Amino acid sequence: MSRPWTLPAAALALALAAPLAADAQQPAGPAGGPPHAWLFGTWTGGIFPASETGGAGCFGQPSVIFTRDIVMRSSPVDVAMRQRLVQTATATPQGVEFRLVPAAPPGGRVPLGAGFGCADPNLLRVERRGNNEIVFPDCSEFPSPLKRCTTP
Repeated sequence: MSRPWTLPAAALALALAAPLAADAQQPAGPAGGPPHAWLFGTWTGGIFPASETGGAGCFGQPSVIFTRDIVMRSSPVDVAMRQRLVQTATATPQGVEFRLVPAAPPGGRVPLGAGFGCADPNLLRVERRGNNEIVFPDCSEFPSPLKRCTTP
């Protein structure tokens, strides 16, 4: 006796299981989110030592803002924030490594202020130093630790 539904049912089961297997290979952040979800928000310091971390003073003049798809940074010589699109974010034992969408075509010059002063302008390593403190190791434009802006 042939069961005509056996093959379609098996194909359906494989199709439904494939995304689960792919998700298992991706490093996840808190509660299954992206690996950099713990960074989302506004950070101060980095360019200069962080001073005020609470309230409007911190949120009104951030040094770096992390979102799901974009990392924005301030510039000491310009009013506008520089934004870089996140190509990939990978969890590391110390924090996160961002591969950013290239700021210039291959062989071209990177615009001033587009990077973070790191050796590779399209790579940003973030190390967690504490619950609300991070650093960008080996990035000359951000020699000081950054601290998360918080609400009082």
